[in-house]
Amino acid sequence: MEPKFTPVNTVFIVINAAISALMALAGNMIADVIYLFGVMDWNSIINGGEYYRLLTSMFLHFGFNHLFQNMVFLFFIGCYLEEALGSVKYFFFYLLAGLGANCASLFVDYSMQSNTVSAGASGAIFGIVGGLLCIVLLNRGRYEGIGLPGMLLMIVGSLYYGFTSSGVDNVAHVGGLVSGFLLCFLFYRKGRGRKGRQQAGHKAFDAE
Repeated sequence: MEPKFTPVNTVFIVINAAISALMALAGNMIADVIYLFGVMDWNSIINGGEYYRLLTSMFLHFGFNHLFQNMVFLFFIGCYLEEALGSVKYFFFYLLAGLGANCASLFVDYSMQSNTVSAGASGAIFGIVGGLLCIVLLNRGRYEGIGLPGMLLMIVGSLYYGFTSSGVDNVAHVGGLVSGFLLCFLFYRKGRGRKGRQQAGHKAFDAE
């Protein structure tokens, strides 16, 4: 299966891009505007009760480069998981994986009383990676052209890049990866995807 625009994944990409455009029109994609749009901040969430930030921060980015990198990654891997789960399940999977990533980040920031803010789709994207890893393992090391060695290389490379770079919420990345892997057991049913559809079609033809 080649990367392609699938319905829900495309909507998520458009939403992220549209919100960044609105913030740019509002004046600044980095300073006070991003806070008003709902960036992650443990003090506002825990002490201010602004729990909506756990969700809204998933659609905010610190500038064009941050947005572009995440959306390219989302395009190339999100379509695979949407094909595997189906569009409705993928919609909820994405949001729950992102929430899992943000909750992990919130817990660590609150425990350390860290004076930081965070935002971005990368937590949910790592959730997708975790979900694909689970699917590959459930399909004996290969799914729709995705092999286990390639998955592991992508995960190790992405985590290494994060841990060796500044200003990266690595806790959210790991939290998203784990959340996505676990959520996949709830959402995924073997038999979806191109191979599963082909097998189902052969069975229906044979029955006739």
